Amino acid sequence: MTVAPDTPLVIGIDIGTSGARAVAMDAGFSIVASGSSRMADFSVDHRDPLAWWKALQTALGQVLDAIDRQRVRAIAIDGTSGTILPVGTDGAPLAVPMMYNDPVADADILTRITTHAPQESAAHGATSGLAKVLTFQSIPDAFRIIHQADWLAGHFTGLYDVSDENNALKTGYDPAERRWPDWIDRTAARRDLLPDVLPAGTPIAGISPGAADAFGLPDDVVIVTGTTDGCASFLATGAGQPGDAVSALGTTLTVKMLSDRPLFAPEYGLYSHRIGDMWLAGGASNTGGGVLSAHFDNGTISALSGQIDPSTQTGLDYYPLLKDGERFPINDPQFKPRMTPRPESDADFLKAIFEGIAGVEALAYQRLVSLGSPALRSVRTVGGGAKNPVWTAIRNHAMPVPFLPVISEEAAAGTARLALSGARSAGVL
Repeated sequence: MTVAPDTPLVIGIDIGTSGARAVAMDAGFSIVASGSSRMADFSVDHRDPLAWWKALQTALGQVLDAIDRQRVRAIAIDGTSGTILPVGTDGAPLAVPMMYNDPVADADILTRITTHAPQESAAHGATSGLAKVLTFQSIPDAFRIIHQADWLAGHFTGLYDVSDENNALKTGYDPAERRWPDWIDRTAARRDLLPDVLPAGTPIAGISPGAADAFGLPDDVVIVTGTTDGCASFLATGAGQPGDAVSALGTTLTVKMLSDRPLFAPEYGLYSHRIGDMWLAGGASNTGGGVLSAHFDNGTISALSGQIDPSTQTGLDYYPLLKDGERFPINDPQFKPRMTPRPESDADFLKAIFEGIAGVEALAYQRLVSLGSPALRSVRTVGGGAKNPVWTAIRNHAMPVPFLPVISEEAAAGTARLALSGARSAGVL
């Protein structure tokens, strides 16, 4: 894409477990350059912070090589939610980080959190950020215990004591009160080791002279607070108003919606991230593409879909699951699948599964509304299921709202949107 020579740009960077992605975006949300790298090219251990940094440098370098670096105004970074590491005053890691899915085995730590954290807090559970803080806080010379995105942003500012509201949520941060709550002290967590927290998309500081020189960037580039990879993926789609929803049709079904008020329902594993003046809430079902792949391969699904008329219904009331147990919109570990009777026709069987998953999706959004969200306004779809037009038509029948295209499925594009917001508030865009 050709970019006018005076077009200001921002950069969003996404750090995942397998690699890094970076995009340059203009003020109209158009992606003008992108880059990527694999973590495995730098280390066999995805917990190696040096590999994170090298992967970021590589992806960012590809973007910068494709644009005029002097047009860059802001940079923001997202990371995996709940990935934590202790650092010294210079940002040097003091221990091997604990990744988002690494559990804390210390029963005393988990009991302290269970005892003192409010039921609706996202700090519950063995993989929570707060459990990891309690694990790391006895390390000598610890300056702060921070999140993956915080550490990488610190390489651009020299500040290793700043986080964002989304990454801090699982560490116990209260997004409604916008502060570290008092109950954290009762868990014996050291508050002095927790980072300062800013809203996602807020300017942190200008780029450090060393980072500006290393990347050939202007000295007035602003570094902006990022978010988690999950929130970034939602923002990348273009959803931006209360009632805008994104369904991820992968192995399982995940639904997320922007709300004008926070939703917390611990019985469903439901909590809300704060993004600007809105809240992002969602839930995950055990239904989804995994059920389809248990019965049909991709080629067969494509061929059978061509035999399906999405304007009619089978009349079958399926709740497709691979095994007993559901999380959302029904919370019941003993909940049983419903996938009978099976029609003689494979096409009709596939259609009934499509209808069943669509029914669960519609029920999931109804559940969010019953918990206080706005009415469903629109749906954007990501994941493999988004590519099947017959399934889309069946889903649209179950949820008669506009089904809109996504701007991007790249989490880095969502983080770039935060960089745009930060650049505007800093007055550099």
